[in-house]
Amino acid sequence: MNMPSIMEMITWLPAILIALTFHEYAHGQVAYWLGDDTPYHQGRLTINPLPHIDWIGFFMLLFFKFGWAKPVLVNPYNFKNVGVKRGMMLVSLAGPGMNIVLAFIGMLAYKFLLPFQTAEWGIYALRLIEPLIWINLILAAFNLIPVPPLDGAKILAGILPDSGARAIYALEQYGFLILLVLIFTGTTSALIWPLVKIIYGFLSLLVF
Repeated sequence: MNMPSIMEMITWLPAILIALTFHEYAHGQVAYWLGDDTPYHQGRLTINPLPHIDWIGFFMLLFFKFGWAKPVLVNPYNFKNVGVKRGMMLVSLAGPGMNIVLAFIGMLAYKFLLPFQTAEWGIYALRLIEPLIWINLILAAFNLIPVPPLDGAKILAGILPDSGARAIYALEQYGFLILLVLIFTGTTSALIWPLVKIIYGFLSLLVF
């Protein structure tokens, strides 16, 4: 894998900070709306990037185009008017959902700026917006993989019957190990890129 240049890292940096920050903020905000004030007491209901950054995951995303942020802790037993399983599904959906919304906004901005692509400022603006689109699509697709501790596992658990949900949660103790195997065998890339293309194709129909 080729290491990104300094210029590439500079142009990708704002996109990474935005994608990670808003992903975790969305988790915390939805949990708070559902009645759990744990994210509030953690200081996670903010769009300041610092409380959300896991520095290892941040540099992984900067150098290798996949990574993670500091997880938002949630107590599902504080949820009101929704069950634990459904509440966790909604909280988990919020992160990838926010990334897809940000990718959509980026694509709208890209379309708006295309007529100015010959201007010097337009070139730089497009160079900053393009990573915003792709980082958010990659982060959304990565987190939708149904392996603990990723969001996709809790989303799947929310859809399955209780017996299936229990099986998903039983894998949590092995989840990080499973995820590492998937990453280093290249399986995550095989799963992520088709999903990225599907989401991008759907958003393109709305934008272009």
